[in-house]
Amino acid sequence: MRYLKRTKDFMLTYQRSNHLEIVGYSDSDFAGCLDSRRSTSGYIFMLAGGAISWKSVKQTLIASSTMEAEFIACYEASNQGIWLRNFITGLHIVDGIERPLKINCDNKAAELYSKNNKSSSKSKHIDIKFLVVKERVQSSQICIEHISTNFMIADPLTKGLPPKVFHEHVTRMGVICFDDMLA
Repeated sequence: MRYLKRTKDFMLTYQRSNHLEIVGYSDSDFAGCLDSRRSTSGYIFMLAGGAISWKSVKQTLIASSTMEAEFIACYEASNQGIWLRNFITGLHIVDGIERPLKINCDNKAAELYSKNNKSSSKSKHIDIKFLVVKERVQSSQICIEHISTNFMIADPLTKGLPPKVFHEHVTRMGVICFDDMLA
């Protein structure tokens, strides 16, 4: 109840734009669940300066490295991103959405792995996800790009953050306090 009372004046905002581009952010923690050691995936998609889709979910596979956990999160984000682009294009409100769909990831190894055309015996349990993402990258449906952790706005979906950092990320999602709009 305290949380609801404290956040009742917050709202999701969007900005007018002639250029519509969906931009995704994909993140994960690594083995964050103390009981199962499963990682948490989180993604958020932005359009016109505000969040249009987001999800935080415990991964079904147990990742053996941070790269695997981040890569599984990229796979989940790519599924949602392609669905979003097709949905928005199908509305016939705009001519189309930019291709390839950009998904930002703060793990350089996961970005490189998505562009690699080799598989390794260490990653057999994620081979299908690897092949799906690789095919989407090669066909220019998606593009996985590395960004600094400081700009990873999906961080609050995967881990606890200090209040100041949390507020900065939420503001970048397009969530602002009504009182701040009046100031």
